[in-house]
Amino acid sequence: MTEVPLGLVLAGGLARRMGGGDKARIRIGGATILERVCARFAPQCAAVILNANGDPARFADTGLAVVPDSVPGFAGPLAGILAGLDWAAAHRPEIADVASVPGDCPFLPRDLVARLAAARSEAGVPLACARSGDWRHPVVGLWPVRLRENLRHALIDEDLHKIEIWTARHGIIAVDWPVTPVDPFFNVNTPEDAEAAKRMAAAEARSPD
Repeated sequence: MTEVPLGLVLAGGLARRMGGGDKARIRIGGATILERVCARFAPQCAAVILNANGDPARFADTGLAVVPDSVPGFAGPLAGILAGLDWAAAHRPEIADVASVPGDCPFLPRDLVARLAAARSEAGVPLACARSGDWRHPVVGLWPVRLRENLRHALIDEDLHKIEIWTARHGIIAVDWPVTPVDPFFNVNTPEDAEAAKRMAAAEARSPD
């Protein structure tokens, strides 16, 4: 088994507050959000796949494998995580974990995977998620592939869709990131968020890395 996880970008939502469509395609600072996500996330992972529903051809230009939910009815982020775990088991059986991020976070930290893995190991728990300020980000996490059948049972047999209920059953550590100068988990949900992200990207570009 390799310790480097498979990266999973979650873009399976309906984007209702953006009027529908793919939020990941919004341009922020000269690149789409998805391009920004992959630029920061891919170097931390063995490979990256995209969880998205609908016609996968619309993401053909990304070169990413597109994996739809296996649970019908837009069952939420846990369904996307299960799809990623199943894909890893089928296509990359040497990979023990999946790291997941939303497809609408253009400022992801470049040390995300390393810090999640280190905290999880130190705490002796199977799961880790990110936190910034007062906010937990349960879909920004590290998930063992070995828990996929348990997750499938929770989703299908229990109709459980709340991430934090399921993760609490197994044990999880939250890992903190600062929110200044930019919250690395700022996500674009509305047109106003998109405009704010553009201002943040411009300020980031002016600052030394």
